Amino acid sequence: MLNFICFGSGSSGNCYYLFTEKEGILIDAGIGARTLKKYFGNYGLPMQNIQAILVTHDHADHIKSVGAISTDHCLPVYATLDVHRGIERNFCVRKKVGAGCERYITYGVNYKVGDFEFVAFKVPHDSTDNVGFCIKHGEITFCLITDAGKITEEMRKYIQEANYLVIEANYEYEKLMMGTYPQHLKDRITSGNGHLSNKECGIALAENATEKLKQVWLCHLSEENNHPELARKTVEYQLQQFGIVPGKDFLLEVLRRKTPSEVYHLE
Repeated sequence: MLNFICFGSGSSGNCYYLFTEKEGILIDAGIGARTLKKYFGNYGLPMQNIQAILVTHDHADHIKSVGAISTDHCLPVYATLDVHRGIERNFCVRKKVGAGCERYITYGVNYKVGDFEFVAFKVPHDSTDNVGFCIKHGEITFCLITDAGKITEEMRKYIQEANYLVIEANYEYEKLMMGTYPQHLKDRITSGNGHLSNKECGIALAENATEKLKQVWLCHLSEENNHPELARKTVEYQLQQFGIVPGKDFLLEVLRRKTPSEVYHLE
């Protein structure tokens, strides 16, 4: 059985884990290595089952401990060339990824790690580079899209393929506009290379969800410009405008920023 855990989702640190009884892959490593080790122990999961780390982009909240975890467990790190170079430059990553552990990926090319197959696709964001991942294990397709300034046609295609989807709902527009952020930061967040709003997330789901979609998790919520219940209600409202009923057509949940999720069983 394929399982999914979110260990953290937000500007404080992002880290996701897809795994079976024998193997798993980590997506992003933005929480501390000691914290991750503690979480694995709490769940009774052996870290030696991790086969690889996939990295979306080179912002600190996604790569803080990628070098430490990779080094400690001899794990290959899959990222684009630009993301690898960004990791090397980022002063927040104290321990870098060893040259022998770097694996360079290209958009649209299929890669295989154990029984997992994955492909990376472009996601617009103001990092050095940014990708989403479509991961297949047996008959299950899992897709992750985070830190997205807008929804592109390519991203739509992968949403349509997903059985399980993690997608960003970063901010509520009105809350951001009335908040304390300086104007330049508000402009950055709402740009086509910033983050996805609750409304934009809901519309993307409403326009692209298929009958194959079983569950959606909203990720990377802003602490100041969003709230879990607000994100859920805004997304639900957009879905309902298209006749889609969360809980009936597919499950909809919100991932917590700093607290690990339950273990989700993907069937």
